[in-house]
Amino acid sequence: MSGKFRILLVLAAVALAACSSAKKEEPDLTAEEMYAAAKLSMSRNGWERALTQLRELIAKYPYGKHAEQAQLDEIYVHYRNNSPGLCIAAAERFIKEHPTHEAVDYAYYAKGLANYQEDDSLFGRLTGRDDLSDRDATITRDALDAFTDVYTLFPESRYAADSRARARRLTESLARHELAVAAYYLSRNAHVAVVNRAKGVVENYATTPALEHALALMIFSYRQMGLSELSESAKRVLALSFPQSEYLSGLDRGGRELLTRGLADLAAAGKQR
Repeated sequence: MSGKFRILLVLAAVALAACSSAKKEEPDLTAEEMYAAAKLSMSRNGWERALTQLRELIAKYPYGKHAEQAQLDEIYVHYRNNSPGLCIAAAERFIKEHPTHEAVDYAYYAKGLANYQEDDSLFGRLTGRDDLSDRDATITRDALDAFTDVYTLFPESRYAADSRARARRLTESLARHELAVAAYYLSRNAHVAVVNRAKGVVENYATTPALEHALALMIFSYRQMGLSELSESAKRVLALSFPQSEYLSGLDRGGRELLTRGLADLAAAGKQR
């Protein structure tokens, strides 16, 4: 064996020994220490780093209070990092794995918030700021379901009051969406479609301000279709529910214009909320 080769072997052995020593000296962090590091990253808005740290904690210590808290914080980090889809997935995973956890109400609440956030143009669509074609409001309904779960399953939750308020606003938004589509059909004299949309509001959103306008649409469209008995029936319901409604007498003269103005006012009120 040449002297040069022996020197190379010695250097390689020294390098390996140094690596081995470095590994031994690397501190073995506890779950508490790993969680503290992740919290520090979160406090600095370092969402990507915090996410990596939380996942490393969960992988190394998959059981116990720190792992459970890390899973909850992962939901929060995804939300703050503008990743609503990942936030929803993390929330649903936590609900499935920890259905009786003392903080599971937060997972439901975060799921609602993430659906609320998922599409920046959501409320623009619901209040008719773009075209009024028939749209899928699945995102809105998912948010509504999550918020409803919070205040029905956890009435004492600190998130219950806000969830109830958000659910009410979402319900009103869905009702306005139905009327926006009904107005679209009204502009095209598609009265069967108008009635169907208005019926949907009466059946599903009777506690919202949209009810008055839905009944007026039914009165007008039934009349346009020559269905006078159904029109009068809807008018009786309107008179009982909204005795001061201008639709009661206004639909007899310039009904279409009155409806168009009333629906526009409702949409404008929704935009201001």
